[in-house]
Amino acid sequence: MNTPTVSSASFVEPAAASADLVDLAVEAAQFALPLYEMARMLSATCPRVEGHDADATARWANAWLHTRQLLGPQHRRVVTPNNDTLYSSAWLDLRGGPLVIRVPAMHSRYYVLGLLDMYTNPFGYIGSRTTGGEAGAFFVHGPTWRGEAPAGMRSLACPTDTVWVIGRILVDGADDLAAAVLLQDQLSIERAPGGTAPVPTRIDAWLPPQERPGDAARFAQVVNRALTENPPPAAAMTSLARWRACGIGADIATLDAAQTDALARAIAQLTRELASAPPLALGGGWALPVDVRETFGDDYRERAQVALSYIGALGIEEAMYITADCDDDGALLDGRESYVLHFAPGQALQVEAFWSLTAYERATCMLAENAIGRYSLGDRTRGLRLDDDGGLRIAISANEPADPVLRANWLPAPPERFYLALRLYVPRAVHLEGRYAYPPVERQRG
Repeated sequence: MNTPTVSSASFVEPAAASADLVDLAVEAAQFALPLYEMARMLSATCPRVEGHDADATARWANAWLHTRQLLGPQHRRVVTPNNDTLYSSAWLDLRGGPLVIRVPAMHSRYYVLGLLDMYTNPFGYIGSRTTGGEAGAFFVHGPTWRGEAPAGMRSLACPTDTVWVIGRILVDGADDLAAAVLLQDQLSIERAPGGTAPVPTRIDAWLPPQERPGDAARFAQVVNRALTENPPPAAAMTSLARWRACGIGADIATLDAAQTDALARAIAQLTRELASAPPLALGGGWALPVDVRETFGDDYRERAQVALSYIGALGIEEAMYITADCDDDGALLDGRESYVLHFAPGQALQVEAFWSLTAYERATCMLAENAIGRYSLGDRTRGLRLDDDGGLRIAISANEPADPVLRANWLPAPPERFYLALRLYVPRAVHLEGRYAYPPVERQRG
């Protein structure tokens, strides 16, 4: 994470910000950070416009961008990637009118197209849990559109005109990859009947994808444009009126020296605090970093923390992400040690779709190469062995276990600091209500 840089000149009186203005700027930056991060992700994940006359900022909205392989150690673009599904992504620009998303019949295969508004709220879903496995046409429109969806189409109202669609299609092993790719190719985005907007639509990215929040003027420029093009909910308008004093507002073009100072200080303070904020502890080394359903509401703090570290996360009714950075004694996880998760008889994870466990390098948040090419383990993993009593033990280490049962149930870890991500797709009520006791991450001694 980049530490914001502010020139010493910006702290010289009388341009230096007062403590009250800095406090106000922290509030404003907390609200605005998800807008900045969404603008950055748009730049990173929108398909580039190819051709000799296309500049570096030209992108295609209303067009799919697909990954054609399960993400592995060789893929270094997406942090904490899952190794279970193919990703499909599209950014919708609804300013030109409604669009139609068509999906093929998925039948019993799990899939989801999660829709996020510009404020990162996961407000809607197309997929196995919500709309079933049959083919369908979905009429997607922005907040100001009025009318009825065409016959045979399901209407999806979006809170903002900019929408990020993040799709996941389950792949059941290497032999199933080609079939999943074929389903990706049948996803389409079309102009709605009677519409005039071009599909795809050429847009300009707002900032380079590698840029991080730090420069106050740049931050305000990006955020204020986002506020203009994607007005916030009415409930936020009173606070936004206050935040104008520190340079955050839909029609604010430039900052004065005191606003620049306050906002730079606020961004530095906020990103430090969010990066070090502990997630909700679940016991045994486990924590829940994202606890949202369809909207963050007015919990701007959690929304900012998720945007900074877990942007694109779905609501917990669709997918829960349980993480562990330490063992049950509080010691940081290290692949040179050996750990065991023991699911006792009757303690199986309860999901409607599937679950998987993955280990990532702590330093990079990426997958690491291992000798057996296993990058996730879960209820679909072939060859897992149960104990005589029906329980399941999973070994986690960079070193191959000697025990033959644990060897069959081995999730290789990086030979360094690492963390675990346990994904529960369509978790049942026992997880959603916090009644499940996750098995502790136990370090093996001796």
